[in-house]
Amino acid sequence: MAAEDLELASRFRAALESAVRTGERKAVLELVAPDVEWITPQRTLHGAEELRTWRLWGSSAEAFDFEFDEGEWVDDGDGRVSCEVKQVYRVKETGDFAYERLRRVELAIRDGKIARYELRFTG
Repeated sequence: MAAEDLELASRFRAALESAVRTGERKAVLELVAPDVEWITPQRTLHGAEELRTWRLWGSSAEAFDFEFDEGEWVDDGDGRVSCEVKQVYRVKETGDFAYERLRRVELAIRDGKIARYELRFTG
C-alpha cells in the first residue's frame, strides 16, 4: 500500500468518526471523490452531492456517546484498503453501556480521494 493511501485512509477514518459524533461532514466530503459510491447496510449513495444532503449524519449522537476501537488498515491490493472497527454506544445521560457493533470498513482510493466506501456489520 502506498504511504499516501495509508495516510488518506487514516485521515478519512478520523474525519468520519468526528462526523458520527458531531454531524459535521465537511472534513469527510473534502476527502471523497465527486463520484464516490457510499455503501452501508441501510442504503447506497452515489456522488458527493447525494452524500452531502443525506439527512442521517450524526443522528445517533443525540442519544449516545461513542467509543471506537479500530484495527490497522490492511492492503487489499489495487488501491483498496480495509479495517475492522468496534463501535461502542453509551447512553449520553449516564455513560452506561447500550450496545456495540462490529464493522468492517472497505475503501477504494483513486487519485488521492476516496472513490468507494463500504461499511458492513460483522457482528
